[in-house]
Amino acid sequence: MNNLKTTLLLAALTGLLMAIGGLFGGRSGVGIMLIVSLAMNLGSYWFSDKLVLRMYKAREITAEQGPDLFKLVANLAHRANLPMPRVYVIDSDVPNAFATGRSPQYGVVAVTTGIMKTLSYDELSGVIAHELAHIKNRDTLISTVVASIAGVITWIAHMAQWSAIFGMGRSNEDDNGGLLGMLFTIVLAPIAATLIQLGISRSREYMADEIGGTISNNPLALASALEKIDYYAKHKVLPASTPSTSHLFIINPLSGTGQWMTNLFSTHPATAERVARLREQARGR
Repeated sequence: MNNLKTTLLLAALTGLLMAIGGLFGGRSGVGIMLIVSLAMNLGSYWFSDKLVLRMYKAREITAEQGPDLFKLVANLAHRANLPMPRVYVIDSDVPNAFATGRSPQYGVVAVTTGIMKTLSYDELSGVIAHELAHIKNRDTLISTVVASIAGVITWIAHMAQWSAIFGMGRSNEDDNGGLLGMLFTIVLAPIAATLIQLGISRSREYMADEIGGTISNNPLALASALEKIDYYAKHKVLPASTPSTSHLFIINPLSGTGQWMTNLFSTHPATAERVARLREQARGR
């Protein structure tokens, strides 16, 4: 199912870029954007994880550099019957975490320095187990590809905005094109980016919570971790966070920004509902 979703999302990106090319360059624009979109599709598949890690200035650590964290990830990966993922750290006091990689063989778990200071050992185990569940379910490919797609849409929106600004006043036809570009920037682009993110489905977070609770053997610790991370996310914004990558994290890092679009089309289920399900899981053990 995830492979089908990835294919459909890449096809949507191709169609969107070709439409934009046709809008601004006619048939030649369509042809150029077809070539560009094919290159972007291949790039998204092979390099989207590297781009996300670079965006957040994540640094890879070894067993010697972070023995406690490395050992924790190794133990949980073994328990989940997964290859050892690479481990990255993001220098930020804001607690959060995400997983990436196009397959379990190329899995990556990234955590902030803040999460290691804020959570207890059991809570951090629950968070790592949640991220390993995403790798096990192969959610990470579609998540990172979607981040790239949403980023490209944002880039196109900025292009349309500048086109609208510098296109005004030339002629009626140009004014209409500028108005169309401005409307695309203000209305269509952010909605399209958000809807593509929602194509991942919020249900994947519930599933990762459940599997993470099983892997860590402590659903209540994961529930407690979610509450703590959610509290910090509502009071401090993780540096470099963008709407196009917010769905990657265990808790939306933009929860406290007050952006109506972010709140209206949230890529994460309500934390209270996730916590309630984990507590129910614990009672049923």
